[in-house]
Amino acid sequence: MALTDTFVKTVKWAGSPSGEKHTDGRALYLHVKEAGKYWRMAYRFNDKQKTLALGVYPDVSLAKARQRRDRARELLADGIDPGEAKKDDKRSKATAAANTFELVAREFQAGKVTAWSPSYFEKWLRQLEKDVFPYVGKLPIANITTPMMLEVIRRIEKRGVHDTAHTVKQTSGQVFRYGIQTGRCERDPCLDLTGALKPVIVKNMAAILDPVKVGGMLRAIDDYKGQPTTQAALILSSLLFQRPSNIRLMEWSWIDFDNAMLTVPSMSMKRRVMEKLNGKPHLIPLAPQAVAALRIVQPLTGSGKYVFSSLLSGNRPMSENTVNTALRRMGYTSEDMTAHGFRAIAKTLILERLPGIDQGCVEAQMGHTKSGPLGSAYDRAEYMEQRHAMMRVWADYLDKLRIGADVIQFKAATA
Repeated sequence: MALTDTFVKTVKWAGSPSGEKHTDGRALYLHVKEAGKYWRMAYRFNDKQKTLALGVYPDVSLAKARQRRDRARELLADGIDPGEAKKDDKRSKATAAANTFELVAREFQAGKVTAWSPSYFEKWLRQLEKDVFPYVGKLPIANITTPMMLEVIRRIEKRGVHDTAHTVKQTSGQVFRYGIQTGRCERDPCLDLTGALKPVIVKNMAAILDPVKVGGMLRAIDDYKGQPTTQAALILSSLLFQRPSNIRLMEWSWIDFDNAMLTVPSMSMKRRVMEKLNGKPHLIPLAPQAVAALRIVQPLTGSGKYVFSSLLSGNRPMSENTVNTALRRMGYTSEDMTAHGFRAIAKTLILERLPGIDQGCVEAQMGHTKSGPLGSAYDRAEYMEQRHAMMRVWADYLDKLRIGADVIQFKAATA
């Protein structure tokens, strides 16, 4: 006689040490023990008597137990041992749980701890934690499809940050390729997203490139009413045309007043990790005007580590937004001028307005790495005289722009 829901619910353990078995039919039975009620199926495979566990009541109802019995009988009909199939399924689920996108991504990142800079190492994972893990992080990496990744990317695009969308696609692709290499998935679904993402409109850093307007900005810097250290940072940004981070993080220990030289350690330059470890320091000759600006700041911050220290703590550098904020206070919008724009100003005006200065020298002074003899040659100490001369000419040119002198010179035409 088949079991009923009422019987299954009300039946009690009768006290037998091994429990009591109540048959439902077609090899399914309910095994009632002191510890609980268990669904079991008796079957034979390869002439061996076996028992298949189908779940525990009440988590598995009578109807559910019958469905599981029927699936097991179908496997037997196909010559498959349902007990072994259950073990395989359990192993597959355990493998999938250990190979989620998030776990594979974290494993991949951990392997880059010595290859990536600390800031990029943290930024790489932080981007995934924000934009990818909440949606597909817990899924087995092998189960993630192209439409799933497109949905992830679309969420980012809706925020209007198309460059971030492309970055996340690239970063996720690194994880999938690592998954392929380690046997956790077979393909990278991000490859099929090519052409589906909204394009990134590349926009150059805002900068003032007209000499007359540059002169006006220099006069505005002279009239700046904010913090003296911020004013000095603006002055040195124009004189040295270095990356904003090298200005902001400048340390007093980097400055050699006697030899008018600023030496940025390789580890503080924008380079790959191996280049930071093995590269040369970046040498920046200081024109007299730059030395004078540093001398003005020295009584204010010279006792600390940073030339431009934070107003909140002398042990920290000024904020990365300080120079840009000062430009806004001076009336220059983000469409007019940025801290990074001082580099564009110098490169453009030196090459277009100051005859006799080689582009290779300018590139080296900006800290750009170039291949071939030109890039490496200008980084050698014997070329410091040329660099010193260029920086003095540049500083004098800025002085003339500041006072409004007629210095609109063009390079002479070559024969």
